[in-house]
Amino acid sequence: MKTGWRTPPKPKVTMEALRIADLPNLSPDMATGPAPARQQVWRPDDVPPFPAVALKALNLMAGKDTSLVELCNLIRPDLAFSTEVLRIANSPLVAFSRDITNVLQASMLLGFRRLRSVVITVGLRAYLAHGFTPLLESCWRHSIACAIIGERAAKACLLDKEFAYTAGILHDIGRVVLAVSMPNEYARVVERGADQPRDLLPVERALCGIDHCEVGGTLVREWTLPEAFSWITTCHHDADAHAAGEDCIVRQSCLLADALGFGVAGYRSLRSYAEILNDFPEPARNLFRDEQELAAEIDSQVTMIETA
Repeated sequence: MKTGWRTPPKPKVTMEALRIADLPNLSPDMATGPAPARQQVWRPDDVPPFPAVALKALNLMAGKDTSLVELCNLIRPDLAFSTEVLRIANSPLVAFSRDITNVLQASMLLGFRRLRSVVITVGLRAYLAHGFTPLLESCWRHSIACAIIGERAAKACLLDKEFAYTAGILHDIGRVVLAVSMPNEYARVVERGADQPRDLLPVERALCGIDHCEVGGTLVREWTLPEAFSWITTCHHDADAHAAGEDCIVRQSCLLADALGFGVAGYRSLRSYAEILNDFPEPARNLFRDEQELAAEIDSQVTMIETA
C-alpha cells in the first residue's frame, strides 16, 4: 500500500504560452495566432463515466473499504463485469486447475488484490468497448503492456506489484479519455507524432487544447480516484519530477512498452531498449535482458486478455 503520497505541482499551461520554438513539428499557423476553428474545448463533464465497479475497486485500494465480500457483491449484479471476470479467471492468463463457475469462487481463488487488478483491467476494456478503433486499440495495448512490465519489475524489486500493475493500467487514462472524447483531434495528434513521448504533450495542447497528463490529473479529482494515482497520471512524462518506488518503475515501464513496439504514436528519436532498461533497478534489468522474448510474452498476455 502506498504511503506518504506527494501532491504533484499543478501544470501551468495556457494556449497563449505555446511558441513556435516549443512546437518544432507544427506548422507556424498552428503555433501562433488564434486556434483553428475546428478545435474543440475538452470538458470533464463530457467524458463518459468510467465503470462504477472499477472505480469501487480503486477506492478499495485507498483504504476507504476493506471487504472482499463487498467488492464481490458489487460485481455479481453487474452481468457484464461478472461475465468478464469469469472469462479471465478461466483463461490461460490465470491457469486455475479447475473451472471457475461463479464470482464468489473466482474471488476466493484470485484473492482480494488479484481480483482488484482483474476488475481494473475489465473496467478499461469496458470503457473502450463502444468504439474499439485502431487508435483505442493501441491505447489499450500500451496500457496493458506498461502494467505487465510494471508488475514484473515491481515483483523483482520487492515492491507492491499489484499497485504497479494498476498504476500501469491507469497511467495513460488521460490519453484514453482524449481518444474517446475527441477521436478526430487525437487521431491528428498521433498522425503528427513527435521526437520523444514527452514531446507529444505540446502537440496535444495545440490540437486538443489540453494534454493527456493534465486530463489524467483532472480525472483523478473528478472521478474521486485514490490520490495515490495522482503522480503517475500527471507526471509520468516529466523527467525532472522526482519518483520513487512503484512510481519510478511504472514511469520506466511506459518507456519500455514504447520501445518494445507497444506505443500509441510514432516517435522519431525514441531511446533504445537498452538505454531505457539501464534506468531500471538491477533486479528488473536482469529480468528483462532478452528484448524479443519480453515483447513476445507481453504480446501473448495482451492477446489472452483480449480473447478471454
